[in-house]
Amino acid sequence: MASPNPETLRVLLERRLSRRRLLQGGASLLALAAVDRPALGAGRGRLAFEPVAPSDRDEVLVPPGYRADVVLRWGDALFTGVPSLDATRVASGALLAPDAPAAQAGQFGYNCDGLGLFALPDGGLLVGVNHEFPTPALLFPGWAEAGREGRAAFVREHRSVVRYMQAAVGLSFVELERTERWTCRVSGRLNRRVTAASPFELRGPAASHPLLRGSGGEPEVVAGTLGNCAAGPTPWGTYLSGEENIDDYFGNGAAVRSDPDLARAYLRLGPRPRESRYRWEFVDARFDAAASPREALKFGWIVEVDPFAPNAPGKKRTALGRFKHEGATPVVTRDGRVAVYMGDDEPFEYFYKFVTEGRFDPARPERNRDLLDEGTLYVARFDEDGTGEWLPLAWAPTGPLSPAAGFRSQADVVLRCREAADRVGATPLDRPEDVAVSPITGRVYVSCTQNLSRGAGRIEVGGRVVATAPHAACPRAPNEAGHILEIAEDGDGTARTFRWEVFVLAGAPREPGLLAALPLTAAPLEPDATYFGGYAQAARVSAFANPDNLGFDADGNLWIVTDGAQPGGANNGCFVCPTEGRERGRVRRFMSGPRDAEIAGCEIAPDGRTLFLSVQHPGDSGRAVAPGSRWPDGGDAAPRPSLIAIEPTDPRRRLGE
Repeated sequence: MASPNPETLRVLLERRLSRRRLLQGGASLLALAAVDRPALGAGRGRLAFEPVAPSDRDEVLVPPGYRADVVLRWGDALFTGVPSLDATRVASGALLAPDAPAAQAGQFGYNCDGLGLFALPDGGLLVGVNHEFPTPALLFPGWAEAGREGRAAFVREHRSVVRYMQAAVGLSFVELERTERWTCRVSGRLNRRVTAASPFELRGPAASHPLLRGSGGEPEVVAGTLGNCAAGPTPWGTYLSGEENIDDYFGNGAAVRSDPDLARAYLRLGPRPRESRYRWEFVDARFDAAASPREALKFGWIVEVDPFAPNAPGKKRTALGRFKHEGATPVVTRDGRVAVYMGDDEPFEYFYKFVTEGRFDPARPERNRDLLDEGTLYVARFDEDGTGEWLPLAWAPTGPLSPAAGFRSQADVVLRCREAADRVGATPLDRPEDVAVSPITGRVYVSCTQNLSRGAGRIEVGGRVVATAPHAACPRAPNEAGHILEIAEDGDGTARTFRWEVFVLAGAPREPGLLAALPLTAAPLEPDATYFGGYAQAARVSAFANPDNLGFDADGNLWIVTDGAQPGGANNGCFVCPTEGRERGRVRRFMSGPRDAEIAGCEIAPDGRTLFLSVQHPGDSGRAVAPGSRWPDGGDAAPRPSLIAIEPTDPRRRLGE
């Protein structure tokens, strides 16, 4: 890989130190706030738990004085009359049986990821959980052994495995009740599975696009949601889910190259040229680009589902753009509009926000039903002096998003959102993923998980050639451990400009690599250089890497979960740190997960006592007959992605105390 330019990074570091001082001293930078938001929990933000040590054990570890309960496991029945999965039979081929898909459609889904919590009138909770993707090597004996060339034959021989995977992905909505611990209400009135076959409506600008309408001009039928990653409850009580790696599900993409409109629409996000990752196209023509050339365009959106209307179809909100959505984080602004922050999880992609045209009306929920269909989509440019600008992605008769540039309407702009962001000059980031907004300061935090190609010279990525040199917002090359950006809007979520800082450069904090401040003069930032919000006591900071989902508690502490290789070979986990005060940036490990698992979710119950996390793909270094984990059941059971709840054993204590 090419080495970073020392002179360029010296200048960037000098500018970033000036920004650090400005962020510490400028009250105006803390002004992104929701309407009449109180200072929740002010003065009670001290974190007093004993950090968990790094671990490679196949179990969930939490601090002394806490317990972790498994609330829902993949395959648990959500309805009376539906059998629960016997995980000890997976290795012998139970999921190859023709009746397995029907059972899975009534069970908690696979590979749980982002989640959202909704209060119920009786004191219970309704939880929405994303199920991002299947792991066929762990589900079906014979898949891994077939190898890349033999998997098409495998799915043709075992056709029901495609229907099983389609039933295992999507979303679960489940009522929870608390007695001594949180448990599922089997056959709760609001229990629901949304799968790859569930009905959805296309809404917003792209619903009128010729590529998304039938031969008679009628709206296309949209079946299902895929690649659901992070999530965000809206102020009006619905659930937003991001469709992320949808290209994994579609194959034979080379077949669309003969159609110039389709080829352009798919240039930056299209079906795989040959086989899909999961080989669905060999038994379901919907996922074969040759047979169904427009199908993949129906995915890659933010989907909105009303969890309190279990019979209503979901809606794909195309005004928010088509890309690899990690999730969506909405914030109500001072004038009642709603800003929705979104990351595009791929190297050298962008950070977006959408600002609604209409206002949120808390008194009349029905008026908020379609707020996300009209508004302005923006993409971020991060400047080297610590300022930034939101660049509108709006069609115009002239300019970079005009007919002369190949955009015939706003429908074209949102459908080819990545290309539009390229043309207006957005800043490519290192896999921008989840977003969280502090309830105290209103500052916006976005995780950039990793980018091993940063600093590799000019390379082709996602249908275009990019310069990979490090810059102020992504200062390490290669970026092996990821980082978190901190953004302060110049006003609130409707602002067109902002100021920003690197909050954390993740990794193993040790001298001399741990930066107490961003230095005035230095050699280039090495891949192992770390920075933790200015906190410089390396022995008191927990090493972590690859930040993914983010969340906040009511006191303004940032909760971070990880997805990727951790320092010292430790398992992924959950971490927390203050964003203000003397311990700003002191990251501590609160939870360690089982082997091979990504930790996701990161939502706190309204009472402030329970942290809900998703444990995704435990054991995925192995295969069905020899998985890399046996969590949570142990013995001969297959590993089971699960929803867990962590809380103090003393009912008088709150989370983190």
